[in-house]
Amino acid sequence: MKLLSYKHEGRETWGAVVGDSVVDLGQARPREPGLLDYIASGEYTNAGEHVKGLSAHARIEDITFLPVIPRPEKIVCAVRNYMDHHQEVLAAGMQRELSECPPIFLRVWRSQVAHDAAIVRPHVSESLDWEGELAVIIGKSGRDIPESKAYEYVAGYSCYNDASVREWQFHAKQIASGKNFESTGAFGPWMVTADEIELDRQLKLETRLNGEVVQSSHTGHLIFSIPRLISYASTIFTLSPGDVIVTGTPAGVGWSKKPPRFMKPGDVCEVEIEGIGVLRNPVVQQN
Repeated sequence: MKLLSYKHEGRETWGAVVGDSVVDLGQARPREPGLLDYIASGEYTNAGEHVKGLSAHARIEDITFLPVIPRPEKIVCAVRNYMDHHQEVLAAGMQRELSECPPIFLRVWRSQVAHDAAIVRPHVSESLDWEGELAVIIGKSGRDIPESKAYEYVAGYSCYNDASVREWQFHAKQIASGKNFESTGAFGPWMVTADEIELDRQLKLETRLNGEVVQSSHTGHLIFSIPRLISYASTIFTLSPGDVIVTGTPAGVGWSKKPPRFMKPGDVCEVEIEGIGVLRNPVVQQN
């Protein structure tokens, strides 16, 4: 089942994708005013039953998408978590050894935009880079989660563009400053519930800039697996329903190209992940 957050006729709600339309589950289930609340209730596993007998609320083309989880408590992002990207970093002359533990950083929710919304290039930079990634949405609270049980905590999966403001990322060894400019990361278009994706399935990931393929890989190249990321993050803090774990980007980012290539106003960036869908965003300049 595809679940999403959206606006229609000025009202923020959430629902399920059925064909080319959306069923408004926010109206049908007032005790769960947001998708995060629905996930926290555990009822998302019965979404197929919940849409039965309900009429379509709107056509997909008539809604305004919101980030899948508009205001998650935590967005945990993995760094250099694809072997092909690690090799790309080394080839570019940056000395980076493989870590024994997953390197991570946090994004804030205001840095996110939705499917079809504009990614904003900040006025302080011309090096806004794409990073197509798989996002994992947490389904229930947990601390010190063993890897063997990690998938039990996954509600679903989505597409993410963990776009980077490169020179700000490189101001210091801590990269979060280049990852948290407002409206630079994209999340969507929807969440595909975990039952739709086979465990450890190698999902093809492709990023396109103005229709040109700039990244093409699959999740089989992950250095630290989804269970490892969940287990590691949950050792640091309690994972909560609606938290997002963004699993890293493969080779093909713009700064590694010769000469470097970055997103600019007027571009359109797409992240497509097998079994999930296409996240599409135009790029605009900050006012």
